[in-house]
This record gives sequence, C-alpha cells and structure tokens, in this order.
Amino acid sequence: MTSMEEVPLAKSYLLLNHGPVTLVSSAANGRSNVMAAAWAMPLDFDPAKVLLVVDSQTLTRELIEVSGEFALSIPCRRIADKVLAAGSMSGRDGDKFAASGLETLPASRIAAPLIQDCAAWLECQVIPEAHNQRRYDLFIAEVVAAWADPALFSGGRWLFPDTDSRTIHYQAGGSFFVTGDSFEC
Repeated sequence: MTSMEEVPLAKSYLLLNHGPVTLVSSAANGRSNVMAAAWAMPLDFDPAKVLLVVDSQTLTRELIEVSGEFALSIPCRRIADKVLAAGSMSGRDGDKFAASGLETLPASRIAAPLIQDCAAWLECQVIPEAHNQRRYDLFIAEVVAAWADPALFSGGRWLFPDTDSRTIHYQAGGSFFVTGDSFEC
C-alpha cells in the first residue's frame, strides 16, 4: 500500500510548482523590470502559447499591461543568487537589474530585455483576456520567438553538462533544487 501524508491546501501548490523558475522581464515607457516567477507554463504548441501569473501589485504587471508583451528567461544554477535577489525585491524600490546583478540582452521581437546567462528565452505577446487578468492575475501569451543555449538544449533535448548549467526550481523560503538527469524508458 502507498503511504500518504495530508498536505494543507494552502501549501498544495508546492506539489505542482517545481517546474523551472522563470525570470519575467517587461518594458514600457522607458522603464524595464525583472521578477522571478515560478508560475509559468506551456499552454499550446502551434501557435506556441504560455500561461503566466503576475500579481496585480507588481511593476512587472504594470509594464506588461502597458506594452502587451514580456520575456521569459530560464535561469541556470550559476545565477541562482541573482534570481533570488530579483525575486526578493520590488522594482518600485529601484533598478532590480542593477541591484540583483542581472545583465540583459536585446530581444528580437519585443521591447522587453532578455536575461544573460540563462539556458533559454521566450519572447511573448499577450493575448488579451481581461477577465482572466483581473480576476486570476493570469496572462495568456503567444510565443513569438524562442531561443536556447545550444550547449544546454539541442535537438529538442536538455543537455546539462554540469550542475551550474542545470535549470533551477524554486521550492519556498529561498530553497531551490536543480533539474536532475534525463532518462528514457
């Protein structure tokens, strides 16, 4: 028989929330911001779409609502300290890029910057769904460009040559783990 222990419903999201952390960047009206987010996921293949949850009180949300776009950058273990820093402060209090040490690259199709030293990048344009955005803080977006470091992702597969190159997964309270080894059945 399988052993089971009850998980409080307020913590049940942690059972699903171990996909890779994303850095969400946005830009509008001469301002840009970055935030760490664990609640991003693929939605569809063709056209490629993603879902992203962004709290209504954040600067990132404000910039996304003005611009209608955002970037998702998938960080590696080597910049976990910078990811935690970006996720622990508000963009309303100052320049999070400078404060966290995150450096940027220009995107190809959107104004929001991409984050250097990541494994992959998605440039996204919001599909307006006002009800979902207001009620659930949920954004649906079409992926208009996607990039990956070929040393880490090639032929549709992740290739992690070392621990520092693995994607990171946020648990809670400043605790992460890295993606494990791949296997086939």
